[in-house]
Amino acid sequence: NPAITSTKLFSGDAQHRGFAPKKMLLTATNLSKSYGPRLLFSGITLGLQESQRVGLIGANGSGKSTLLRILAGQEQPDDGALTARRQLRTSYVPQEDTFPPNQTCLDCVAAATDSHLDDHERHLRATQALDRAKFPDPNLTTEKLSGGWRKRLAIVSALAADPDLLLMDEPTNHLDIDGILWLEKILANPSFATLIVSHDRAFLESIANRIIELGRAYPEGFLSHNGSYTKFLEKREEFLTAQQGREQSLASGVRREIEWLQRGAKARTTKAKGRIERAGEMMSELADLRKRNESQGSAKIDFAATGRQTKKLIQVKKVSKTLGDRQLFQNVNFTLSPGSKLGLLGPNGSGKSTLIRLLSQTLIPDTGEIIFAPQLRVVVFDQHREELNPTQSLRRALAPNGDVISYQGNSMHISAWARRFLFSTDQLDLPVSELSGGEQARVLIARLILEPAEVLILDEPTNDLDIATLDVLETSLEEFPGALVLVTHDRYLLDRVSTEILALDGQGNANIYADLSQWTQAGNTTDQSNSSQKKPQLQSPARIETPQKKRLTWNEQKELEQMESNIHKAEAESARLQLQVTNPAIAIDHIKMREVYEQLGKTQQEVERLYTRWAELESKK
Repeated sequence: NPAITSTKLFSGDAQHRGFAPKKMLLTATNLSKSYGPRLLFSGITLGLQESQRVGLIGANGSGKSTLLRILAGQEQPDDGALTARRQLRTSYVPQEDTFPPNQTCLDCVAAATDSHLDDHERHLRATQALDRAKFPDPNLTTEKLSGGWRKRLAIVSALAADPDLLLMDEPTNHLDIDGILWLEKILANPSFATLIVSHDRAFLESIANRIIELGRAYPEGFLSHNGSYTKFLEKREEFLTAQQGREQSLASGVRREIEWLQRGAKARTTKAKGRIERAGEMMSELADLRKRNESQGSAKIDFAATGRQTKKLIQVKKVSKTLGDRQLFQNVNFTLSPGSKLGLLGPNGSGKSTLIRLLSQTLIPDTGEIIFAPQLRVVVFDQHREELNPTQSLRRALAPNGDVISYQGNSMHISAWARRFLFSTDQLDLPVSELSGGEQARVLIARLILEPAEVLILDEPTNDLDIATLDVLETSLEEFPGALVLVTHDRYLLDRVSTEILALDGQGNANIYADLSQWTQAGNTTDQSNSSQKKPQLQSPARIETPQKKRLTWNEQKELEQMESNIHKAEAESARLQLQVTNPAIAIDHIKMREVYEQLGKTQQEVERLYTRWAELESKK
């Protein structure tokens, strides 16, 4: 079945490598991969164990999908080796699902089951698997499935192979929220290990017990932490803060050594020779640290609006639409004004894309009316990326009319514009087809923000974007002064940005909710058992009635009175530790230096926590 790949890797007994063969499934040693002059990663050494649910994250273009294909046996590394447990069964679900033409869902899953079973038993097991996955018709051919159901079929087929290790590349792309909750339930306590490339932060928080981030900011090429996604973020912040502090300390030491060398140090004595050699090592380490710290970054996104003062940009009044003989939605009413941000929610096939076409004036309603402000500027982000020419160079995709960009009244060279979206100048002449999915999404966003808009319609903008870019995108959308219509399965983005949510149920009904929590509380998901697991800001009950104003308790009032003093103390401690970092006596003692950096990281986190808590208490006051 081309939709998945099940392989058995035979690489000899793993016991000689120093780990228990019953627990370690697959070990990658010193993996490297490049495409032409572009290095994706090098020296990657990591192991995957039984019962681990690993989330693999990283910037677009860091090589996540390539590493997954190497681990699945779909691609060969330039260097390095894989060592697997004997007869390891590995299933792989790629980003793009492909199925044989004219094959039914039932035949597709049956083909992936154990080949030693007879045909009747395989089809019986396939029927049961499709029924558990809530497929409406197992005999439907794959060509008639929507993107979300095709993704479900690929996952069910992979599971039918009874893997020891399941590898999935962005499995939540194309799944609606109902589908994501279904997948989370499957992965809650699986009998197999998983390694999943994903940018969906709520999904990662729900299922992962280990996070690995690929990135050149890390000495080993990646950072790994056993624990939840939230805990990983805390550990990453500590690590990067310590690494930046180490760079500052090393830079001070290098300056002192350079001054000593410039005074004409004599290299005749053994002690002087050793100091010169040490100075060279320090300079080399400093250069490496600077390179790693500079590799961190996120795209700069700033959506422009025209500044129109009209209060009503789009009015939707009693709008209905059918598709064939099926009612998509009826009696839809809402108004888009500057600053309003409407999240559009619903299962696949419920009519979200149709409503977008109505708002972008490429379709007309069956009944009702849509009133647009005169000369309204509506800009649409298309999830299918049909606007991109795969043979076009990145240079021309970013700047069709030359090497100078006009943005917000200023001129910018293509090189600076490319760097704004995390592209290097070496990539400018690459064809778009050689960019990763996330890099292609960044190209579309770069083109999008050049168009001043009063209404911005984003259809699944988060697909393939890395998490750092998602954070910047969220902030930009919050600050966008025009009206926004957002279709996304990313629950973090939806809850953070939307001022209200329009939910289509796929049966012709449409309802307005204050937020995702209220929608969940109203019983709109078909899988309530897993909808309240790990993200309190998404699942905390929403009060439909007007809540009473919060007031400070007596303890909170006392806490607020002492807050300023506590912050001063924490900042003073942070300043003291910063001075210790630059102390030469400590800098040459790596054990003491590590202790100081750990204390500094904890102190800086405490300062940030106190400021956050201060803001909470002040808002209640």
